[in-house]
Amino acid sequence: MSRTLQEERNLKLVQDMFDHVLIPFDADAADRYIAADYIQHNQLVDTGIEPLKAFLRKVRAESPNATHDIKRRFVDGDHVIVHYHVCRWPGDAGFAVMDIFRIAGDKIVEHWDVMQDVPADSPNPHSPF
Repeated sequence: MSRTLQEERNLKLVQDMFDHVLIPFDADAADRYIAADYIQHNQLVDTGIEPLKAFLRKVRAESPNATHDIKRRFVDGDHVIVHYHVCRWPGDAGFAVMDIFRIAGDKIVEHWDVMQDVPADSPNPHSPF
């Protein structure tokens, strides 16, 4: 199945947001990618862009060496899904994240996510990635 031009733009917008906002935890860059009236479904952060910026600043202070290893990205119309591995510090098993972003007017307007700790020892031989 081929992607539409809009889907390609949506995928690029989310990748650029990761590159310039989420990976470096750069709250000041968020306005370029995320709408001011952004709807947040993550239960750790209030809705809106300002609470997101405060959260990014907090995480950056707590885990300045965190890494985000993107494993796969999907696009379906105005939704982009990103599956990735976050490690907060060297040696951290980290957690698996699945983000869903909705795009409108060339900005991210809504976000959902699911996070799962990566266990050090698991009965399942398959990784969450």
